[in-house]
Amino acid sequence: MVCPCWVGYFLLNPLRNLFESPNKVFDSCIRPGMVVLEPGCGMGFFTLPLARMVGEAGKVIAVDIQPGMLARLKRRAGRAGLTDRIQLRKANESGLNIEDLHGTVDFAAAIHVVHETPNPGRFFREIFETLRPGGRLLMIEPRGHVSRGDFFNSMAKAESVGFRPASPLKSAFSHRVLLFKP
Repeated sequence: MVCPCWVGYFLLNPLRNLFESPNKVFDSCIRPGMVVLEPGCGMGFFTLPLARMVGEAGKVIAVDIQPGMLARLKRRAGRAGLTDRIQLRKANESGLNIEDLHGTVDFAAAIHVVHETPNPGRFFREIFETLRPGGRLLMIEPRGHVSRGDFFNSMAKAESVGFRPASPLKSAFSHRVLLFKP
């Protein structure tokens, strides 16, 4: 089930920084100049901080299936002066609309989105193909909404397309793992 657009406003709540601060989540992962893919970007809770982290030489490709989420993110990016660092893409029923990114992405952030995808195997395969060798994927799923078993099933699907676990990450509020493309 896809998160309704109106829920996106709740996900932008500044109190979310207390337990899921983008700066803490990406602190050791993002460097200036990187190309970052964010499928399921919503209204950009993580997108805008990622755009600041990659700097003027970097780029964030933000993908969502809902035009309303992308429209709101576009307005927010404009107000923040980050439009030149963020490329918006609309996903469709056949995939993420990222075929042209083959081997160009340094890092992907799949945050609270895998459980919403109708075909996780295809989702991971598309991301895997966009990553450069050594590229990493951070997968985060919410505890309470996604069981530990379902999270491990998602990890298994990611590994079946070629991802390897780099490290599990500790969090009281979510399941987290950092995966990499060999």
